[in-house]
Amino acid sequence: MKLFDPKTRFSGQRNQKIYAAYEIAYTAVDFSAALLFLAGSFLFFREATQTAGTWLFVIGSVCFALKPTIRLVRELHYWRAGSLDTLARRAEE
Repeated sequence: MKLFDPKTRFSGQRNQKIYAAYEIAYTAVDFSAALLFLAGSFLFFREATQTAGTWLFVIGSVCFALKPTIRLVRELHYWRAGSLDTLARRAEE
């Protein structure tokens, strides 16, 4: 099984469930990052709240870093699941 092959998500019910779970996580992280950056932007209007705004930007940046991590972990999950299926078929032969 190739990593980052778009056809992988359609190659069985198990992969469709894997895809759905990781897509929900990806979207939740993406939405969180956007909200954190928006809130941080509003906090930058007042000098008294700039430190809090900076922290929200940092946390939002961590969320943005998590997005490609989620995609990579999903692909590794596909790969591992495919490898286990292959091993199971070999064991049956």
